[in-house]
Amino acid sequence: MRVRYKPWAAEKLSEHSGIVVAEPDQLKGKWNEFFGNDNPIHIEVGTGKGQFVTGMGKQNPEINYIGIELYESVLVTALDRILEENVSNVKLLNVDARDLKEFFDDGEVGRVYLNFSDPWPKARHEKRRLTYEHFLKLYEDILVENGEIHFKTDNQGLFEYSMKSFSWYGLRLNYLSLDLHNSGMEGNIMTEYEEKFSAKGDRIYRVEAQFQHS
Repeated sequence: MRVRYKPWAAEKLSEHSGIVVAEPDQLKGKWNEFFGNDNPIHIEVGTGKGQFVTGMGKQNPEINYIGIELYESVLVTALDRILEENVSNVKLLNVDARDLKEFFDDGEVGRVYLNFSDPWPKARHEKRRLTYEHFLKLYEDILVENGEIHFKTDNQGLFEYSMKSFSWYGLRLNYLSLDLHNSGMEGNIMTEYEEKFSAKGDRIYRVEAQFQHS
C-alpha cells in the first residue's frame, strides 16, 4: 500500500487519546474497563482508513471495536471518520500486529477481522502475510475459546494461501463465499478497497474460520 506521508498525523493522533490509545500495553486485560462495559471486543488487524471498523461500530453498538493500523498517515483518516460519525464504541491502535499479545490478554478478544490485507505475493515474504501460521497462533491466544477470524480479500493468491493455512492449522470454515457481492449476504460493511475493487467487477472472497478446542 502506497502511503502519502502526513507530517502532522502523529500530533493529531496524540490529541485524541480517548480514541487513539497511546499506551495500549497498559490496558492489557483491562479493555472492558476502558470501554466502560462488558461488551465483546472485536479487532480489525490492518484497519486502513477506518471505513469498515467505523461502519461496524455504528451497525453494532453492543460490540466494542478496536482498529489496528501501523501507519500514522493512514490511521489519521480513520480517526477523522470516528470523529465525524461520533461513534463511541470504536477505538484505534497505532501499533504493529506482530505485537498483539503485548496489548491483549489471552481470551480477551471476541473476533478478529482481516480485510484486504497486503498479499505479500513473493514466497520469501510469506511470514509477513496476516494469515501465516505465526499470526494464527497470535489470534488464537488472544481470542475467546472457539473464536473466529473473518477474512475478506480480492486477491485470489492470498485467498488460496489462506485456505491452506487455515486448514493446516485446523480451523473450521463456518462460511465461505467465492463471490461475496453475489452471495446474498446481508449487512456487509465494505472497506474502501472493497468498494474500489467491486466497482471494477473484481470478485470478493470472504471466509469465517473458527478455532477448534476440544
